[in-house]
Amino acid sequence: MTSITTDQAHAREQSKKAAASGWIGSALEYYDFFIYATAASLIFPQIFFPSSDPSVAIVASLATYGVGYVARPIGAFVLGHFGDTHGRKQVLLLCMFMMGFSTMAVGILPTYQQVGILAPALLVILRLIQGFAVAGEISGASSMILEHAPFGRRGLYGSFTLQGVQAGQILAAAVFLPLAHFMSDESFNAWGWRIPFLLSALVVLAGYIIRRDVEETPTFVKEAAEGQAPKAPVMEAFKYCWDDMLRVVCMALMNVIAVVATIFGAAYAVQPAYGIGFHKDIYLWIPVLGNILAVLVIPFVGNLSDKIGRRPPIIVGALLSGLLSFVYLYAISIHSAPLAIVMSLLMWGLIYQGYNAVYPSYYPELFPTTARVSAMAIGQNVGTTITALLPALFATVAAPGTANIPLIVGTLTLAITAISAGAAVTARETYRQRLKDLGDRNAQPIEKAEYDRLRYESILGRYAER
Repeated sequence: MTSITTDQAHAREQSKKAAASGWIGSALEYYDFFIYATAASLIFPQIFFPSSDPSVAIVASLATYGVGYVARPIGAFVLGHFGDTHGRKQVLLLCMFMMGFSTMAVGILPTYQQVGILAPALLVILRLIQGFAVAGEISGASSMILEHAPFGRRGLYGSFTLQGVQAGQILAAAVFLPLAHFMSDESFNAWGWRIPFLLSALVVLAGYIIRRDVEETPTFVKEAAEGQAPKAPVMEAFKYCWDDMLRVVCMALMNVIAVVATIFGAAYAVQPAYGIGFHKDIYLWIPVLGNILAVLVIPFVGNLSDKIGRRPPIIVGALLSGLLSFVYLYAISIHSAPLAIVMSLLMWGLIYQGYNAVYPSYYPELFPTTARVSAMAIGQNVGTTITALLPALFATVAAPGTANIPLIVGTLTLAITAISAGAAVTARETYRQRLKDLGDRNAQPIEKAEYDRLRYESILGRYAER
């Protein structure tokens, strides 16, 4: 049996540290992002907007959620450039500090009743900072994990980034649940909702401690040492990778499932104007249970993509989750919490993960090292920006009092997920390419039998090449 060298052991250890950093960092940063999403659906319509017209307040509050995504393409350009020129580790630390500051600041904002129109204006500004910061998180973390990952295991290791994101959403809802359950509505609306935002101070501290010890990726270090780091990675991305960036934009429209499950679904179920009447703490359990299942499913799907490829799970996940959105919304419309929970588990917790678990490895695999963070960040954030504007659109075309809300929103959702599936069909497969060949359209994948052999050696820790 071949012994494991010191370099191989070090590389293996760094692979694990990078994956752990991506998991925990994403969980902490997306905790910040998701507590805003939860509050925008459940609390903000009552405290940051005029109360004279509940329907207008709902649309306005959900629009502030979407505003954060408007800043994401700008953040993608700036932070993508920073990640490709200064390193993956540095951009992740920068993102974390900006996100933590803006989230804590939301927790001390005055309400509409106190300062009038200034309240929603300040809320929008802080949401823009949040959106700018989060634009570099997934692309930076995915690129770091990808470039540290062992050969033949990029899908599994990359999936930990999104497993962390789902864990962050569980944590966000878990903080809101006891507050919504045990506090009176008056106390919760007055000050209880601020607690999750102020706890972001602990998020920043924990995230910094975790990420400071992860080494920069060998690929980026080698590139920088040889003077090959690009001066304008964004321009390089658009010049050589525009078609794959467009595919990423279209595949990222799959975020519509998250919008339906956790944003519009929450407003539809909870806001009094819709007349469904789910209690806040009951509805909060629906995405929590779905995400608990997702946390369990994601590494299995990531590992599966290392065996059969990236495209099949994405295509199947897109089409089936789009179809299930009809049933999920129907369950809410008939006031059936048990059926809504089951549909959430199927649509959000299980089927959607065919896409969600795979894209953190697939997107960066489409691009070369020199423009990887920029190309992925721009493509992904443009796509998610489009879908994040959908809650306000859904609340407009399916406003309170509208007939056939599940049919209207479900049809739009399926059409969007079909676009995502079509983009994956036209993209090239990447799972059997070596790290150094990623982004090279003429590079040939390793033969399947040889790939399986080398992957097995990598699992045993006896194959160090990435």
